[in-house]
Amino acid sequence: MSFSDDAWRQITPLYGSILGLPFNQELAEGTLSRERFTFYMLQDAFYLTYFARALAVTAARAPDNDALIQFASSAREAIVVERALHESFFQRFGVSAAEAAATEPSPTCSHYTHYLLALAHNAPYEVAVGGLLPCFWIYWEVGKHLLRIARPDNPYQAWIDTYADESFAEGVRKVIAISDEVAGAASPTVRDGMMRAFVRASQLEWMFWDSAWRLERWPL
Repeated sequence: MSFSDDAWRQITPLYGSILGLPFNQELAEGTLSRERFTFYMLQDAFYLTYFARALAVTAARAPDNDALIQFASSAREAIVVERALHESFFQRFGVSAAEAAATEPSPTCSHYTHYLLALAHNAPYEVAVGGLLPCFWIYWEVGKHLLRIARPDNPYQAWIDTYADESFAEGVRKVIAISDEVAGAASPTVRDGMMRAFVRASQLEWMFWDSAWRLERWPL
């Protein structure tokens, strides 16, 4: 069994829980409140900045040029293309540049970004790859699922289309292939580390959506 097959099998119940989150159910129905979606987008904008940094560090550590190109390209994509989507939503939902700049990361967002940066800087390269994979793969799967069930004239259709798009899918498939390649050459200990990182990042994906539903704030 490939690493990716084994990894997805391990998080299948968790993925089902992600689809069942009230945030994603209401996103598909188009009934998600503007407050919750704006909170999510502001947190995601922060997340993507640091996700891009983790990708860039991992790219610099890649042992071959194909992986270097893929992770460096993904880092650029996270900053340039997805920022443009966020800015279009910010304009549509009346979020000012000053408000976006003043947003602080929620506890979950802070945890997730620091986790990925720690992996990128300190873990074996293969383990960093395992931790980065869920953000690509789960978003692709969620995007496809929401595209199938979203109501017509959904106010969040542009967000759904972004992650269900074939151009995004192409990048996801490449990262899955890189993960399988490095896992196939890794020691059992390193492969186990990849799996732990994949599962933990998948749990943090669940937490990220849930935190947006709860409008999570720092308690003190």
